[in-house]
Amino acid sequence: MRKILIATFIMFFASQWAVAQTKITWRKLENVTFTDKYSEEEEAYYFYPEFGASIKALEGKEVLLKGYMLSVNQKDDIFILSKNPYSSCFFCGNGGPESIAELEFSGRHRRFKIDQIVTIKGVLKLNQEDMYHCNYILTEAEEYDPE
Repeated sequence: MRKILIATFIMFFASQWAVAQTKITWRKLENVTFTDKYSEEEEAYYFYPEFGASIKALEGKEVLLKGYMLSVNQKDDIFILSKNPYSSCFFCGNGGPESIAELEFSGRHRRFKIDQIVTIKGVLKLNQEDMYHCNYILTEAEEYDPE
């Protein structure tokens, strides 16, 4: 009986470990290179990403990412998580497209203040083709509080 309990205990924690989130850093998201690609639709060039192997391995996985909250449009629930605060974010000319992640919240969430530091849990989606969205998107996003 004791062996069955121990085996059950090990299987339970092993399954919990398998579905755990992976904490990633902005440094890890720098494993990407960009080339200029022309858009016929926009008649302009944009940064086309080539993701490194370590980033590709995280696609579709649940991750944790800490950063500064930027509200693009609260009414339409459009938020960006940034490596840098608003005054020095990608949109203000500092950093590259790898320094932001678009957030697609899974449901209701509290109001965020600009530059509020938060950790977000979400499923990492890599975007190469849709120039109207960020290269990194966290789907099923929600604020993560370890307590």
